[in-house]
Amino acid sequence: MPSPKRSWIPAAAGDLLLILAFAAIGRDAHSRGDVITGVFLTAWPFLAGAAAGWLAGRAWRKPFALWPSGVVIWAGALLVGMLLRALTGQVVVLPFFIVAFAALAALLLGFRLVVAIAVRLYSRGRRPA
Repeated sequence: MPSPKRSWIPAAAGDLLLILAFAAIGRDAHSRGDVITGVFLTAWPFLAGAAAGWLAGRAWRKPFALWPSGVVIWAGALLVGMLLRALTGQVVVLPFFIVAFAALAALLLGFRLVVAIAVRLYSRGRRPA
């Protein structure tokens, strides 16, 4: 685990990669071309929303915490992301909102849950018997 002062770096990198994966999987599922730029065009509103969540929740303090950091980052990615998509003329329909809701929750919150479990198991193994 990185030092507490720098633990935000792998957390932010994880969020970035997971949101890019979300966009890439979605584009692939809909057989959209233009892979590299297309993924970034799809992902940027959600990345901006996650950044807003990081700032609003001061997530750098506890970047791997499910609450409040993970929830605020997820909510920012979803809500700000959808708002930015709507403002830029991208598709925002109920089925897409539901998929994004579930997928971003699974990715951004699931990532933090896995880290929490790993840290707990690691610290258990380091305790003297």
